[in-house]
Amino acid sequence: MSDTASADDPADGSAADLADGAADGSAPPAVLFTGFPGFLGSALLREILDRGDGPIACLIQPQYRDLAEQRAREIVPAIESDSADEAAIHLYEGDITEPDLGLGSALDDPDLLAGVDEVYHLAAVYDLRVDADLAEAVNVRGTEHVLDACERIGVDRLHYVSTCYVSGRYDGVFTADHLREGQSFNNHYEASKYRAEVAVRERTADGLPATIYRPAIAVGDSETGETDKLDGPYNLLRLLLAQPKRLAFAFTVPGAAEAELNVVPRDYVVDAIAELSGRPDTVGETFQLCDPDPLTVPAFVAALGDAAGRRTVSVPTTKRAAKAAARLLSTAGVAVEPATIDYFDHPTSYRCSNTRDALAGTGISVPPFESYVDRIAAFARENPSVGDDPMA
Repeated sequence: MSDTASADDPADGSAADLADGAADGSAPPAVLFTGFPGFLGSALLREILDRGDGPIACLIQPQYRDLAEQRAREIVPAIESDSADEAAIHLYEGDITEPDLGLGSALDDPDLLAGVDEVYHLAAVYDLRVDADLAEAVNVRGTEHVLDACERIGVDRLHYVSTCYVSGRYDGVFTADHLREGQSFNNHYEASKYRAEVAVRERTADGLPATIYRPAIAVGDSETGETDKLDGPYNLLRLLLAQPKRLAFAFTVPGAAEAELNVVPRDYVVDAIAELSGRPDTVGETFQLCDPDPLTVPAFVAALGDAAGRRTVSVPTTKRAAKAAARLLSTAGVAVEPATIDYFDHPTSYRCSNTRDALAGTGISVPPFESYVDRIAAFARENPSVGDDPMA
């Protein structure tokens, strides 16, 4: 860890404490946050600070320190809190794969992290291609280490970001009440997030106050289209954009006509978590942050094709052949991840009645995919250098 710190020009009336700890005399952190400076984590951090729940300690990996400092300097001037302490961001270099999060005695020091009241755990490997060992180390054991830290500090509340796809290939309607259903999984990512949520549920049953949030497939911002990772549905978009406007081909597999592709924009996920996490009545609940009226795969492909300006024809094939074609396309320079093909016949539907009830009257709801698909397509087209590598 380093002791470097920086602050904005005092003339603008806001300051960001970017030190490892509160040795500079500022108030010690009240919140511990993992998943910063990731795209979702950065946006949520801003919302949490904006409502005055700070200072916040961010657990970061050393290789992301420069990006973390940059994003912290961008966030702090934009928040509306009047208190410099409430606006503070502390950066701690550590690692969730280590038993003490790589923080050592900082977890026991009241001037550092021992006074943390709430933990937001977003850090994970979000990658359909992840191998079993890395998924286990980060998503499962990493979550267990965060749970251990919560108990060691004695936090009042944990906010855990899971995924709807803990469902695996559950055949039917999957709600917030479902988890251990004997399901199979499409990949190691899904399986590891399932085991991580099981661990959270077990600690909750033992008395740890927690709220679980399960986003569906998150894409860019519904207003700007912005994202920092072109994966998942963007594979299909890249495939369409690489073909002529007059005629572009996409895959369709048996079962695709009935399969739903549940997509939500980044801003909805952030707004929903920010709202639900600030309320005491949501402790002990699980909220699926999904589209209650999702498109089927053919309708989704058609919407993407329209946004990409392509006349699209879906070619019937088997999953095996579609995956082989995706591998060939990737070799030829068109990034199409074969693992995404498994979602073309995904048998699970997601519902979120308790989420809709909890957000009623807040103005927070999922916009229809067709209302913002043009923006995410435009961003992807205008920013081809944005990759699909996960932050891990």
